[in-house]
Amino acid sequence: MEKDNSVVRLDKWLWASRFFKTRSMATTAVNGGKVHLNGSRVKAARNVVIDDQLIITIGVMTFHLTVLGLSKYRRPAKEAQLLYVESEESKTARLEQRDLRRMSNTGYAAPATKPTKRDRRKIITFTRKDE
Repeated sequence: MEKDNSVVRLDKWLWASRFFKTRSMATTAVNGGKVHLNGSRVKAARNVVIDDQLIITIGVMTFHLTVLGLSKYRRPAKEAQLLYVESEESKTARLEQRDLRRMSNTGYAAPATKPTKRDRRKIITFTRKDE
C-alpha cells in the first residue's frame, strides 16, 4: 500500500480495494455511471488521489467513501479495507436497506417441485400477451 501522493487509475483502485472482482467489471461500472468521484461522473482512466470522495453503487447498495490510501495491487481484504473509510450515514443506510430486504423476503417460500408440463402450459397461457 502506497502512502505517498502518487495517483492510481480509478478502475485499478476499485479492483485493488475489492469492490469489484475484476478490473473489467470495475471499468464497466465506472463507464456505466455507477461510480462518482467528487460528485461528478468520470471515466475509468481518471486518477484517484488521497482524500477524494467516491460514491459507488453496486446493485441496491450505495457506498459513500473517502480515499485514505492508494494501491495498484490487489492485496488481502484486511489491507484493502485500509484504503478507504465509509461514512456512518452510508453504513446505517445500507444496514437499514438490508434489513428491509430480509423482511420483505420472509413470507416467500420456493416451490417444492418444478412445474409439470401441464403447469408450464397453464403458465404460458396465463402470461401470454394478446397476439
